[in-house]
Amino acid sequence: MKALSLFVAASLTRLGSAQPAKQQNSTIYNPILPGFNPDPSCVFVKEWDNTFFCATSTFLAFPGIPIHASKDLQNFRLIGHAFSRPEQLPAFGNITGQQQGWYAPTLRYHNKRFWIINSCVGAATGYWSTSDPYNNDAWTNVTPTEIPGYDPDIFWDTDGTIYSAFAKTVQNDPFTTEIHQVNISMPSGNTTTDRFLWNGTAVQPPEGPHMMLKDGYHYLLLAEGGTAQAHQVTIGRGKSAQGPFEADPANPILTAYNTSEYFQTVGHADLFQDSAGNWWGVALATRSGPEYKTWPMGRETVLYPAKWEKGQWPVLGGPVKGKMSGPLPAVNKNIRGSGAFVKDPDYYKFSPGSSIPSHFSYWRFPKTEDYAVSPKGHPNTLRLLPSRSNLTGDATALPTDGITFIGRRQTDTLFIYSVDVDFSPSSVGDESGVTLFLTQNYHADLGIVRLNKTGIYLRFHAEGPAAPKDTIVAVPQRWNKQVLTLQIQAYNTTHFSFSAGPKAGKMQQIATVPATLVSNGFTGSFVGVYATNNGNTKSNTPSYVSNWVYQGQGQYIGNGEFYPSNGQKGGAGF
Repeated sequence: MKALSLFVAASLTRLGSAQPAKQQNSTIYNPILPGFNPDPSCVFVKEWDNTFFCATSTFLAFPGIPIHASKDLQNFRLIGHAFSRPEQLPAFGNITGQQQGWYAPTLRYHNKRFWIINSCVGAATGYWSTSDPYNNDAWTNVTPTEIPGYDPDIFWDTDGTIYSAFAKTVQNDPFTTEIHQVNISMPSGNTTTDRFLWNGTAVQPPEGPHMMLKDGYHYLLLAEGGTAQAHQVTIGRGKSAQGPFEADPANPILTAYNTSEYFQTVGHADLFQDSAGNWWGVALATRSGPEYKTWPMGRETVLYPAKWEKGQWPVLGGPVKGKMSGPLPAVNKNIRGSGAFVKDPDYYKFSPGSSIPSHFSYWRFPKTEDYAVSPKGHPNTLRLLPSRSNLTGDATALPTDGITFIGRRQTDTLFIYSVDVDFSPSSVGDESGVTLFLTQNYHADLGIVRLNKTGIYLRFHAEGPAAPKDTIVAVPQRWNKQVLTLQIQAYNTTHFSFSAGPKAGKMQQIATVPATLVSNGFTGSFVGVYATNNGNTKSNTPSYVSNWVYQGQGQYIGNGEFYPSNGQKGGAGF
């Protein structure tokens, strides 16, 4: 899926032709947005203090479509979410498919506003905007548009016409798409009848179109080959936004297909300039190697240098690697907001007066009453009330029922995640614990659970094809009535361990799981906590979580090489 674009701030429709500055090269560390951050779409906005803004896909994670900001293209801070309120698109809460939700966003800056257009598969397609990306509440509600496809682009031409190119499915077996286009009227959102635009190099499926205007040409950037090993970036150009388009003879201009690179599935690219006139590109990639078996963090955002001379085709600086070289802007972490930088660890105590960190995610809309920071009588905890459904759900579960789950993205190859859980399950079915969560169809959990009237157990359960069998261990007598520490560790590049022990005591490993279990589909892994009564609706036993710690222990970039995770403590209320 998808291809994206970035434009200079002055005009999203007219990219400049400034000559690259003579700037010393420095090291680019990829991925720049680690973990589940696919389909990047970014803009550089000079009048917003020379800042780069990027949006990525979120599918069923909520809040949706994170907005990250950076001034140096290496240190990105989460400044908000474009989709943070149910009233923006209520139908999101009714989506059933685990691979549905918000696909690839297109982020643009036009007439002093930031705009997003996107397809929420299973709900609606539409656009919305804000005058302040640092304020979640400033984003408008979604204006629905009749676009018969996905991965929509938005482009303002010089005559004021607003175009949207998109991928239209024309056949399901085999899956076949075409790039079509409509005109959009604002503020109504009305569209013209769609028309065929271009099919790139005819490598199916063409997706993620993004249009930009440079040196008298309308350029159309595509993602072709699907979002797996054959993913590739292609480009064409024409004198009109409606075509026809000629293909770059060098297509594909970026790909990892048929290579031995560790960073695979490279595609869904975007191009933009910095304040010095240097060209850059972003794309999605998976750290899987050509074997494409183990990639638990899903599709991540990578950066590479580019060149684009006047009147010529862009030349992208691949292949994408974990360490590259380019004329990066000077290091500058002076970014507004209180959100975490993407490479920061977590150290949270949920102290009184603090709020749930903005980089934590739910699955669909949460029932907010099921989550409380430092409730009365339980300071320095996050209280969870159980959902009827467990993390997988059952045939009677509805999307609106909700699951009590909250997590953060796995952003490091190696990491340790732990929480203290104060939980006294009183009814059969009561369960609370930690989870390695990809979707409701793929996850691995370690919970404290009451399985009968007399016993409390630690239960490891994994969901998905080839999942290991459950491991059930009675909670040792000496641990009874103690707060327990539950831990998930990525102890190498291919496996996770699940452990438990008394708070501040010795940990006991309960189970391990291969990372292949959560290397699947469009999303990436979260680690977090959950609570459920497993269908025993008469029970509402609370669970109290404290001392939430996520510490990265290394980023693997292939060929036996790691670079360090950010080890500095961060997070309010610690």
